[in-house]
Amino acid sequence: MDHWITITDPADPRVAEYADLPARAAVPRGLGELDGPFVAEGELVVEQLLASRFGVRSVLTTPARAARMGESLAGRTVYVAPQEVIERIVGYEFHRGVLACGERVAGVSASRVMREARTLVVLENVSNADNVGSLFRSVAALGGGGAGVLLSPGCCDPLYRKALRVSMGHALRVPFAPALPWPGVLAEARDQGFTILALTPAGDAMPLGAWARAHRGARVALLLGAEGPGLTGEAMGLATQRVRIPMTPGVDSLNIAVAGAVALSHVVEA
Repeated sequence: MDHWITITDPADPRVAEYADLPARAAVPRGLGELDGPFVAEGELVVEQLLASRFGVRSVLTTPARAARMGESLAGRTVYVAPQEVIERIVGYEFHRGVLACGERVAGVSASRVMREARTLVVLENVSNADNVGSLFRSVAALGGGGAGVLLSPGCCDPLYRKALRVSMGHALRVPFAPALPWPGVLAEARDQGFTILALTPAGDAMPLGAWARAHRGARVALLLGAEGPGLTGEAMGLATQRVRIPMTPGVDSLNIAVAGAVALSHVVEA
């Protein structure tokens, strides 16, 4: 195709944004680094990027995969290279067929996400990329189409390559923003009409199902902390209600991504 640019040299500066991705993965991006480009990998995630509100700087793929993706690449900067050249560029055995370099949407604030959302998921210090990605996938599936995510300092960047892949590209669709100022943004959420539910395994917390049945239609912000330490006392103190997910005796907790999905299924009306 006339808009394809053939790459034969792995050191070509035009594909520098894709170079040595495993080295970048050694240090997951946190919210303090929410600027600059990001990389999406795999056809499903790249297709989500191409259809999203985010800008696309370029696509890197094989000629065969570019031909298969067809019109979705129209008007894009597309670099094509043999499989072995792509592997030398990215620094690993690459089996997902296509990568794309995206540009962030500037100026999305916590206040804007709150104004437009019916339900919020607020994460505190959730640094694990798998958990962040899984939570975004759950929000997309169970949030009723009106949910957003706020992430405190210390959380993994949702557009970090692994988190984006685990989310199946839904981090490109679900509105999100840094939860700033933290934890003062929780007071703003309350002022905007959200009931803040802090999830905790503590036995004296109210069962989530019972709370949800008594407050149908409430505008809810689910507050989840990192596995292990959980929510800080400062964040917990700003919650409206402490809630728990009842579990079988002998099991004291759920993975945070699972807990978030269960909680959403309770508080979001079909």
